[in-house]
Amino acid sequence: MKKSILIVVILGMLGWAVYDFIDSNEKMDTSESSIEAEEQSSSKGKEDTVIGLNVGNIAPDFQLQTLEGDNVKLSDFRGERVMLNFWATWCPPCRAEMPDMKQFHQDKDVVILAVNLTDAEKDLQQVEDFVNEYELTFPILLDENIEVAELYMIQPIPTSFMIDSNGLIHYKAFGAMNYELMVQELEKMD
Repeated sequence: MKKSILIVVILGMLGWAVYDFIDSNEKMDTSESSIEAEEQSSSKGKEDTVIGLNVGNIAPDFQLQTLEGDNVKLSDFRGERVMLNFWATWCPPCRAEMPDMKQFHQDKDVVILAVNLTDAEKDLQQVEDFVNEYELTFPILLDENIEVAELYMIQPIPTSFMIDSNGLIHYKAFGAMNYELMVQELEKMD
């Protein structure tokens, strides 16, 4: 009885070793293929850049109204570095990062477009009170129907996109960013 159990265990270990060897070779082949694909895509020119949400993609354009009633398009800021931030007044991490965003806007040559998820707010007065409380001077865009948040597939808030002067997404942050990270990512962009 003991011999048969020992034989089953040894056969199981041998079978697992063969399976693991084959599986690791397949993973190696897949990773080599993905590295080759990345090298090919990075060697293509900017004319091949696609509109999308990944780093290196052109950020999707949109138009929203500001708190003051002006219409703003993301493409209006082509040639400038942009921090696109999605937030809400009731979100604790959003509240935590606002002072850093305010300081970042004051200290650095960067456009901040703060897209408020207005449909998720109690009312517009809450947004106005928030802006006044934090003394924000950058544009507050109102995503009243959450269309832009859906376009950008926003899940956690805050979410930020650092967009370079060519309109390309340079960096994405899920969650609050601090001042140092904002500056660090800005300095890496054109």
